[in-house]
Amino acid sequence: MAAMVLGTAAGPSDARATPAPTSQSVAINEISRYCQACWRNARLPADRWGDCTQQVFTRLLENVQMDKWNGLLKSEGEEKSEFLRAIDAVKKRTQRDRRHGELTNEVSDRRNGFEANLRDRRESVKLAAAEVLSDRQQRIVEMSAEGYPVPEIADHLGTTPERISDEKYKAIRKLRLHLRSDVDG
Repeated sequence: MAAMVLGTAAGPSDARATPAPTSQSVAINEISRYCQACWRNARLPADRWGDCTQQVFTRLLENVQMDKWNGLLKSEGEEKSEFLRAIDAVKKRTQRDRRHGELTNEVSDRRNGFEANLRDRRESVKLAAAEVLSDRQQRIVEMSAEGYPVPEIADHLGTTPERISDEKYKAIRKLRLHLRSDVDG
């Protein structure tokens, strides 16, 4: 990271170029460590830390002279304010990207498969019910699947909740036996 920043600041590389002063390397390392602590505290994905730090350095190169980077973390002033604004902007942009990135079509919606499976199962039960259940038992099972409680089914069909509960139990047992025989046979 430090080599990239120093290379960018120094201009085109030259085989005979002298290495950057040690104080600049120290400043870059301190800024990098500070940025990493900020990304960790903001709970940004670790695989994005390098990119985020590079964005901060890019903004610093544009707005703060490199010779002022040495005291950037120790002093107060416009340079430190610019540094903190850069960190905040990068952090917020990355968090926004992460939030909006989850809404893309790249990940399939599992509900579609679940709903299709549920639809297929209900259709199988409906066909089996037509084969093995009486009309009354079919209606009880349908109403139960629609979410009606036993007392309401009893009121609708003009009988007691106990009778509905008993018929529902027998209907479900018939369906299970029928569906198991289809799977086994």
